[in-house]
Amino acid sequence: MTNGSFRTGPGTAASGASALSPLEASTRRIASAFTRRKAFIPFFTCGDPDIATTFECVRAAVRNGADLIEFGIPFSDPMAEGPVIQAASARALQAGTTMDLIFSEIGELRHEFPTTPFITMGYANSLFSYGLERWVKHASIAGVDGVILADVPFEESAEFSGVLNPAGISVISLVSPTSKERISTIAAAAQGFIYIVSSLGVTGERTEVTTDIGQITRTIRAVTPTPCAVGFGISTPQQAAAMAAQSDGAIVGSAIVRLVHEAGPAEAPAAVGRYVAEMRAALDAA
Repeated sequence: MTNGSFRTGPGTAASGASALSPLEASTRRIASAFTRRKAFIPFFTCGDPDIATTFECVRAAVRNGADLIEFGIPFSDPMAEGPVIQAASARALQAGTTMDLIFSEIGELRHEFPTTPFITMGYANSLFSYGLERWVKHASIAGVDGVILADVPFEESAEFSGVLNPAGISVISLVSPTSKERISTIAAAAQGFIYIVSSLGVTGERTEVTTDIGQITRTIRAVTPTPCAVGFGISTPQQAAAMAAQSDGAIVGSAIVRLVHEAGPAEAPAAVGRYVAEMRAALDAA
């Protein structure tokens, strides 16, 4: 499945009502993750330990209550990531993971889960090295709804949204602890949903989150109805419930990536399913 030869999903342009633009259709799908309940959003490093295991884990996550999936694109220099996801990216690249393989499997999953929002998370160089317009075309065909680019500041995001939006792909904004003015500026232009970074620094499990998430959320909601979810450092059901109580959802990355690695290919999907079900129960109870 290389050189662009991948099975496609219905794509964002074909998945909404005919009266909707591609971007409106994908935005509606993303919004649906937050309308019924607090959203639980798991992150997976694609290709760790192999591409087949990654996507069996995704299937288990959706079937056990995940509302939106983040597909981590492995990259050689993932500067926003802590040691767990750094190591996972290295393993995935060593295993031969490519963008074509990732798009092929996302397309398969889009057929199975037509209403689940799919977001990729990675770095600008992955898009440029693949060819930006080619990346956008293949992502749209596969059924990608949004993109998080961890190394692209808000001021430079228009370079990507101008190409991604016509294909029905939102550029998801990251909001870190910063001034109210900057949070308001980023939130006012947000697409899809807003990723609230709970703590300064890289990804990784934390014993506690001391940032005033409630204040960030209030600042966001003063300028936009776009939903927001909290990530970076969440690993336990208690943490997920606490963060979702102050926002619209919780995002978990390192804890799931570590779980997949420790469980191994044969056991990882079942382990992920149990973990997601536990997190889902905690969010629903809260």
